[in-house]
Amino acid sequence: MLTDKKLDICGLGNGLVDLLYKVDYEDLQHLGLRKGEMRLVDPTLQSKLLEKLAGKEYVICSGGSAANTIVAFTQFGGVSAYHTVVGNDSFGKFYIDEFQKLGILLCAPTIEEPTGTCIVLITPDSERTMNTSLGATAHFGPEHINPSYIQNSKWLYLEGYKFTAPKSTEALFYSIDIAKSSGTNISLSLSDVFVITNFFDEVMKAVKLVDLLFCNEQEALALTETQRFDEARKILSNLVPNFIITRGENGSYAFIGGKNYYFSSIKTQAIDTTGAGDMYAAGFLYGLIKKGDVDFAGKLASLSASRIVSQFGARLKENPTSLIEKVSKLEL
Repeated sequence: MLTDKKLDICGLGNGLVDLLYKVDYEDLQHLGLRKGEMRLVDPTLQSKLLEKLAGKEYVICSGGSAANTIVAFTQFGGVSAYHTVVGNDSFGKFYIDEFQKLGILLCAPTIEEPTGTCIVLITPDSERTMNTSLGATAHFGPEHINPSYIQNSKWLYLEGYKFTAPKSTEALFYSIDIAKSSGTNISLSLSDVFVITNFFDEVMKAVKLVDLLFCNEQEALALTETQRFDEARKILSNLVPNFIITRGENGSYAFIGGKNYYFSSIKTQAIDTTGAGDMYAAGFLYGLIKKGDVDFAGKLASLSASRIVSQFGARLKENPTSLIEKVSKLEL
């Protein structure tokens, strides 16, 4: 059934425009922010923060966690679609234009709310401090889903941040129902520890329905309510058939098809960790979907993540296909 599907992957997640600034520790103090925190704020507070940052150089790109993964997957050579909601404003137009230029099928209705933005402040230690105003994307619901995109995809990729609003949670489970009824595999990224701790029951319900789970070590521990990595692995193996745990400099662990896989991290000079997990997921899904090779998938994911943290911003500056060539030539 999956072989008849035209799309490799269909994503569902936030529609945010990322604004990335390099700042020093004094800037954070002046702005009244704590280094490393992630805050959800309303559009008014976001506008005030942007006013305080006026005059500083920044990098702009369409974002949202799942969006980053779908964009990278497409740049590797995959065929993709994406669901989100944006505002009827300049940021919304920017978002739609970027996806269209990449050839991604986009179901992104515009509504009369400001497009969501994520202000990412990056300190010299490469730590991110994030202020997110969901804006239009907070109103994402089942009515914004195009079922045919999911039905015609080999995989569905879901963003854990969608658990933070009741309507988007409803949309997430609606998309799972569509995928289940059409033979589409389902993958989920847990996104952040705060998502798990604040929306535990809904997250756990979804985890038990997916085919592949992406999480980092802290998220795995939070979900399994343990403080030991080995115990978390054991519990997850009874919850979901396939999962991946990223562990930063300690590499990553994958449990796929009942087999254990370990992938080493690739040493690099970290500049900006924005999108590291998103890029890892893109590389792994590309290797899994397009190559059918878990070892290739893990190596491409590790290489991709190392490359993205060594640069500024969540869009890979070097040609993504060059990374595929490196892995294919066994240079890792």
